[in-house]
Amino acid sequence: MDTPSTISDPERIRALAHPVRLELLDHLRDVDEATATECAARVGESVASCSFHLRILEKYGYIERAQQRGREKPWRVRRPGSSLDARPDRAVPGSLHAVQELAALTVTREADRVARYLAQASEEPDEWLQAVTVSTAGFWATAAELRELSQEVHDLVQRFSGRSADPALRPEGARHARLFATVNPDPAPRQED
Repeated sequence: MDTPSTISDPERIRALAHPVRLELLDHLRDVDEATATECAARVGESVASCSFHLRILEKYGYIERAQQRGREKPWRVRRPGSSLDARPDRAVPGSLHAVQELAALTVTREADRVARYLAQASEEPDEWLQAVTVSTAGFWATAAELRELSQEVHDLVQRFSGRSADPALRPEGARHARLFATVNPDPAPRQED
């Protein structure tokens, strides 16, 4: 069985730090495969723009060509996926900064997505509104405890794995959902000059 690769090359990490590329990756994960035309319709960009960004994602190994469907040439996310690594003891110089840029963009995108949902929440059926939570918590923890909590948050969604690729695994009435969580210590207090 393949295992996810670890990416520490800052150039590869920065290739993801573009809103259109992140949208394209999200879409391809959701639908398994799509053409540039299908991607353009979904992300609201031109076909030429999507084609350019898809080729960049291919160049850096995030996606690949799927089997051609007649004249259509779809794309798909490479399996088994990858994780980013910017740990100082293993990272390539510049990778921490690249991960910071990507993480900041991701936080902004996800916060915007939540805000868009909340703006139209009055149109949602009550059963879906009761399933949503936006919460924060403050607590004291060690670095080891935060790592453990981060892994637990990641593991929570694993019970839903496979449903994007195989619609037969989705229960009737299922909708695409997202988890946006951060587990991090508060920043160090600023030193007054």
